[in-house]
Amino acid sequence: MEFESTAQQACYKRIVPWMQDLFGEAAVLFEDEPLFIITIGSAVASTRVVPWGENDALITTRSFVVTDVNVTPELSYYLLRANNGIHFGRFALDGENDIVFEHSLVGSTCDQIELKHSVTTVIRIADDYDDEIVARWGGQRALERWSSN
Repeated sequence: MEFESTAQQACYKRIVPWMQDLFGEAAVLFEDEPLFIITIGSAVASTRVVPWGENDALITTRSFVVTDVNVTPELSYYLLRANNGIHFGRFALDGENDIVFEHSLVGSTCDQIELKHSVTTVIRIADDYDDEIVARWGGQRALERWSSN
């Protein structure tokens, strides 16, 4: 595996045993990039370690919430208002206008408890919001889209 910085590599090596300890077989480690896929129940999240500045890294956990959705002004407003009430992470649209929820931690200061709360909160919030978004604006829950492929 190639790393873009020594800070990214150090962070990744520090959290590998944490991810295994916290999530066991629910965490899949990739051999070719600093990425984990975590499945809890019907929810799936990816946790990636990326370089941040010259001497640090970010641990970013992202879960797809709804895919194949028509992004309307009303939906955008709903997501922005939801972001205002959520203090741990944020909704966003990816490059394909899929709705994601993500949270990032500073790699050098992260501990195992923070990592657990970040990953589990991202998964829980994505799971809490997907049904309402699909009911009101259409699209597919991310898990349904991947299950049909």
